Amino acid sequence: TEEILKNYTYITAGSCGPCRFGMYEAEYRLALRNSGFDGFRVMLFQQTGGLGQSAEDAGLDLNVDFALRLLNAIMMGDLLNEVAYQLRPYESEPGQVNAAFELAMDHLCTSLEKAGDRVGTAPGWWHWLPQSLRKTDGAKILQQRWEPFYVEILSEAREILEENVEVDFTRPKPICKVTGEFWAQTTEGDGNFHMFEFLESQGSEVIVETITTWVNYLINQARSKIADSKGLNYPAGVFGTLRGAVSHRINLFKISMARKFLLREYDRLRAALGGTAHAQVCQLELQRMGHPYYNSKSAGGEGHLEVAKNIYYSNKSLAHMVMSLKPFGCMPSAQSDGAQAAVTSHFQDMIYIPIETSGEGDVNAHSRAQMALGEAKLKCKQEFQQCTRRSGYRLDDIRAYVSAHPELQRPIQHVPHYEGVVGKAANFVLYVGELMAKDGALKLDAENSDKRVAV
Repeated sequence: TEEILKNYTYITAGSCGPCRFGMYEAEYRLALRNSGFDGFRVMLFQQTGGLGQSAEDAGLDLNVDFALRLLNAIMMGDLLNEVAYQLRPYESEPGQVNAAFELAMDHLCTSLEKAGDRVGTAPGWWHWLPQSLRKTDGAKILQQRWEPFYVEILSEAREILEENVEVDFTRPKPICKVTGEFWAQTTEGDGNFHMFEFLESQGSEVIVETITTWVNYLINQARSKIADSKGLNYPAGVFGTLRGAVSHRINLFKISMARKFLLREYDRLRAALGGTAHAQVCQLELQRMGHPYYNSKSAGGEGHLEVAKNIYYSNKSLAHMVMSLKPFGCMPSAQSDGAQAAVTSHFQDMIYIPIETSGEGDVNAHSRAQMALGEAKLKCKQEFQQCTRRSGYRLDDIRAYVSAHPELQRPIQHVPHYEGVVGKAANFVLYVGELMAKDGALKLDAENSDKRVAV
């Protein structure tokens, strides 16, 4: 409508995998022209288009500056969002995390708006470079490598969370890892029946997927494609073969450096936010896990990632259950669901549930989610009870110790992950039990729960 359109400069259309959402660009233009807005600006973005997507008179130049700032914004958003999901189920007062999250996000947005070119934050040697070199793409990437700007503002966001949130990690919550089609697994709203909010309302901790994982996946797929092209289409002759081999090595080096740059920057920002967010999973390991069930050379949608993530998060004791979200009729996810049947038959203890956002509505989807979550809750409860006994202390004693030590009530703290233990509360009681033992607290006798013995 005119009221909506007058508030926007342009409309963007995205293309994701085989869905080719961008093919509707002509339909957008037709609808705008028929509504009296002929010539209204429409830009098309494709996930595989890189920086060469600047259309004439588009009003936006997709260059290295734009790419670096976009990448930093995506990574900061990923990390802050994941930490919020980690803390929300354990907040002492409902609403604390959401309020602190809004404050932290406002701080990030305000800081980014005032950032300017950030030359003053560059390392000392930067100021000795000639102006002509500072404007090169390589110099801009090096500046990103050393400048502390994004690290500092994310550290300030962490302080906001720590000042405004109190948590209780002694309450067991089943952990649900969400995978699936890219759009459905990152949507927070009607697009996936508000599934994240529903899972949290049922007492679950949700591990959301980061957009950075998708970038990492695209880099790995590009690397595999380059590796497979070795020896193909080389120029004729000895020197042609030599030039082809050198070019192949250079291309592999470039893509490897891109991967290392991405992981280095992500880990740097992750450490600034406290280091509790999950590190990027090694794509080669995911490829190795998923390939026996879903050929990693098969492109389209999430490819082998859905299968690989299910195996990874279940076998690494990182989630009690895995949920795959996808819109009705998504072909790549439907193929993954077929492969998941073989996966679940080989891993008997795995709890996996696929959910389609179909026309049946949210009632059916939520009902199926509750059934799987009930099994995960039972698994989580048994694990927590076992770990409490393993710690050697009563739960009341552990909670009393936590109450007497404010540092254990901080929202962002490092809790060790013990082998075979999934839940945060279960890991936390084992961790606190070790601290109590170091302080000389008497443990319970294994044969008599009312009798305490010296450590």
